[in-house]
Amino acid sequence: MTSPTNKEIVLNAWQTFRTRDADLIAAVFAPDAEWIAPARNATAVALDHTDHMIGADAIARFIATEMHRLFSEVDIAFRAVHADGDCVIVEERTRATLPGGRPYDNDYCFVFVVEAGRIKQVREYMDTRKGWQMVFGEEAA
Repeated sequence: MTSPTNKEIVLNAWQTFRTRDADLIAAVFAPDAEWIAPARNATAVALDHTDHMIGADAIARFIATEMHRLFSEVDIAFRAVHADGDCVIVEERTRATLPGGRPYDNDYCFVFVVEAGRIKQVREYMDTRKGWQMVFGEEAA
């Protein structure tokens, strides 16, 4: 039996995220994994949450429960997935419903670093101004 490629590990992780099972989600991350998003992004501010999560359990808890306080009916469409060595880049579009029924629609780029078959780091990039306007209905600060 061959080991999954880093690209397969990341694509399988996205399927696991959909389960909203924190234990399953934590298992795809290294124990000391990091998830780094832009400072003061709209999601972090709206949820009074950090933009730099450390540890598989903290990341899993956010994906499984916390983000769903802001986003419901989440639809993720992959645009491209690129892999080279331990790095996997995912370009995607996220659409969701915000509290009060407002739509959310933003483009993202995630850079995953895989080590020993688990996700070691995620660097998240998005249109922060657009995200702020959709979440808060005002100009970005």
